[in-house]
Amino acid sequence: MPIVHLPPDTLNLETARFAQNSLRQPVFLNSVQKSGSHLLRNIVRMFVPVEQQYQKQFVQWGNMPEHLEAWDPAKNYLSWGHLFFSDASAVELGHVRKILLYRDPYDWVLARARFFMSENFEANAGLIRDGSLSIDDLLSLMIFGIHGKAPPMKDIFEFNAVAWLGSDVHVIRFEELRDHSGNLEGESAEAFFIGLFHACGIDPIPSDWRDRVRIGSDRKLSGTARENLTGVIDLPTELSPKHKRLVDYATPGLREILGYA
Repeated sequence: MPIVHLPPDTLNLETARFAQNSLRQPVFLNSVQKSGSHLLRNIVRMFVPVEQQYQKQFVQWGNMPEHLEAWDPAKNYLSWGHLFFSDASAVELGHVRKILLYRDPYDWVLARARFFMSENFEANAGLIRDGSLSIDDLLSLMIFGIHGKAPPMKDIFEFNAVAWLGSDVHVIRFEELRDHSGNLEGESAEAFFIGLFHACGIDPIPSDWRDRVRIGSDRKLSGTARENLTGVIDLPTELSPKHKRLVDYATPGLREILGYA
């Protein structure tokens, strides 16, 4: 798997400032890569004792056998990762509370391209960073994949998002998470986060939940937030019509089943 370079994590110190109640059931925050994974993780961590946070690794299909402890019912960890749906993952997470996070596939293409161009992502991406590849071609590669190096978006969304929709998951869309985190006083934000906390088994919900969310959603704490990536060249803020058509061709019905169309 590619190596991702992130700054030191200091959120444990922030979490320890607040009184915590122990989880009574394992919780797994599953997400499509580049969909706000660190934002969701950092928010929920503010409500869970540090000793119940499984921080060894982002759990993925390739390393899952090494991290089954994350879902040990005797330990009730909060864990996170990008895990494909399959027979083994369905069995291992059968007793686990599951949160599923994804973002609009159109915006995901841009987010993935931005990360591939950054210096935080260590992979064979020299042609991407040195300007030899046009932006249009880069975006097409994000949609259809890079042979032998990166899977197509169809595979990622199909196995990491759509297939999980038939399971007992609580769905979170990145756009909702981002917007409600930035407007915590709104009634819709309260309903959104109360629903998330209940789905995670966080009970009782502390009265200072807004303060905790405000700290956890601080973009300075996320090494993969857009402004914290280094070495990135300018990308469009919105996917072009021609690339939107390519997304629709490569992943027919995807935006509809995810609730974006």
